[in-house]
Amino acid sequence: MNDATPSAPVTSPRRRFGPLAVLLALAVGLGGGGLGAWSLARHRAAPGDGHDHDHAQGGDAKATAEAKTTYVCPMHPTITSDHPGDCPICGMKLVPMKPAVSATTGAAGGGATKSGERKLKFYRSPMDPKQTSPTPRKDEMGMDYLPVYEDEVGGATPVQGLAAVTIDPSRQQLIGLRTAEVTRGPVSASWRTVGKVAVDETRVHHVSVRVSGFIETVYADYIGKFVKVGDPLFSIYSPDLFSVQQEYLLALKTQRALAASGGGVAGAGEDLVSSARERLRLWEVPEGEIRRLERTGKASRTLTFRSPMSGVVTKKDAVMGHRITEGDMPFEITDLSSVWVLADAYESDLARIKLGMTASLALQALPEHKFQGKVVFIDPLLDPKTRTAKVRLAFANRSGELRPEMFGEVTLRGKAREGLRVPTDAVIDSGRAKVVFVALGDGKFEPREVRIGTVSADQSEVLSGVEAGEQVVTRANFLIDSESRLRASLAALGGGK
Repeated sequence: MNDATPSAPVTSPRRRFGPLAVLLALAVGLGGGGLGAWSLARHRAAPGDGHDHDHAQGGDAKATAEAKTTYVCPMHPTITSDHPGDCPICGMKLVPMKPAVSATTGAAGGGATKSGERKLKFYRSPMDPKQTSPTPRKDEMGMDYLPVYEDEVGGATPVQGLAAVTIDPSRQQLIGLRTAEVTRGPVSASWRTVGKVAVDETRVHHVSVRVSGFIETVYADYIGKFVKVGDPLFSIYSPDLFSVQQEYLLALKTQRALAASGGGVAGAGEDLVSSARERLRLWEVPEGEIRRLERTGKASRTLTFRSPMSGVVTKKDAVMGHRITEGDMPFEITDLSSVWVLADAYESDLARIKLGMTASLALQALPEHKFQGKVVFIDPLLDPKTRTAKVRLAFANRSGELRPEMFGEVTLRGKAREGLRVPTDAVIDSGRAKVVFVALGDGKFEPREVRIGTVSADQSEVLSGVEAGEQVVTRANFLIDSESRLRASLAALGGGK
């Protein structure tokens, strides 16, 4: 039976493991040996307790954490992200920043917080500050919750509506932040305002007539003409004046006749002459014209009116043939050798303005020349619309360069005194109070309410709120003010979390 069953062919071992299989086994053996040798060498070279794989993974994680970039809003430093994007508040592009050092050590370190580092409080929704979370998450719109630190929700400040802010040095450089020291020194009591050149009302003269007549000749024939004292202005023909001259001549003739006849009646002739002469004077007939009348004995048909002062004709209502009556003022003469400058002074400045205080005037038309004057009058009434009072300053104008209705900048100068000074740019006027931001060190800035005294072009006197030697922000303070208000609002909405 066994002979009838065909037997299976017997495979030789040499045939099962051919030359190719032998070479493959040899390569595997060599590779394993090399890998083992490399592993052994690495094990011997690595210090520590022998957990080489864990150590390598920890090093890779550390390198990955160090290479991670944080993106932050330059206007709102609390807005951060791990990827590029836009600020949800102002819409500005987020800029890459060097990641901050981790607040904790590795897992083996037990999570101890390093001294001087900010401690994370919670996470807040960028769109709804009332929504918070103890862990990172996203809101309904897919936006990352923002980290909130303890110094952002804690630190209440004495300034209502403002909170202290912390800005790292790189971000300070990004926004151009600058500080200046609060110093003690002379505080200038000078300040600037706007002024308008005006006519000195004490140097205006109206030429009036006291007798009716007709204008025959006009000598000062246009407005703006300069006349000297005694120059002719106009001449009139007046029947009444001609009659009075005749009466005066008759009185003189009568006086001479009575004096020649004797008999003690010469005194009566003197009374008649004095009465007629006084009437001519009351009609403002010049003394020279009266003497001419006495000398020639002939009445003049016309009477010439002359300028009572040197100045400029600023009004002219006289033309040839025009009839004038008693009380008319056909001419106005103004002396511009001295002018007024009317400056506006606010209520806060009135206490510092004194009579006799010196002042200077600068005009755009004459930038190379500064005029010097002094305060001669302070208006006792305020303008209800502008809430200012007019301050009158007197300026010499012998050259005639100052013309009425010119506008210029007036600088009033008081006496300097000692006091605390800060740059004027450091003071932020919020409407209710004046605030400066004081640098406390380590990138922290605290708002302080200050009381301001004298303000000059570049320095402001501080009466209270800061001390000498402190540093105040002079540039980018409005950005810090915005961030401070935002943090204060978020803290209020957070409900003290």
